[in-house]
Amino acid sequence: MSYVCELGTGQTLYLENSANQTFVTLSSGSSGQQQQASSGYQTGTWTTPPQVNQTSRGTIVKITTATGEYNILIQGSSMSVSKETLSSEQNEPLPIKPTEKKPVSSMKPMQPMQPLKMGNMEMNLNTMEMKMGDMELKMGSPSVKTPNFCSQCGAKVNSNDRFCANCGHSLT
Repeated sequence: MSYVCELGTGQTLYLENSANQTFVTLSSGSSGQQQQASSGYQTGTWTTPPQVNQTSRGTIVKITTATGEYNILIQGSSMSVSKETLSSEQNEPLPIKPTEKKPVSSMKPMQPMQPLKMGNMEMNLNTMEMKMGDMELKMGSPSVKTPNFCSQCGAKVNSNDRFCANCGHSLT
């Protein structure tokens, strides 16, 4: 059986007992953001529903099994098993209810990045290539494509030219 408890401040606590394991999932979320932390503890099968109490130190989850009592201390987003028992210190029982709902699933994956164009520059991540003017770079290609201009004087050249016709600079 699974249980859910609203801790306030946007946090939701999910508790589940499966065989001898107790799974504790703490999720929080706001617009455009989700966080989730889960831990599993070897506790045995629950004999009573868990109890959740808010204390000055954090939230304490009391799990009762045939082998004994376990207290899980939740402080912020960290969880740990605590040996201490719930004392009469100022603690506030929090309502807990059975649920069939599982913790929040992860967010949908983002859509692949669309090709980016800015002036005469173009980038495409699907084929990992970048074009800028007459230059083109491709990821995984053995070398950079031969430029269509002379690197010395800037004159236009053909891709099969070995020397610049304007200044004689070597293009290879």
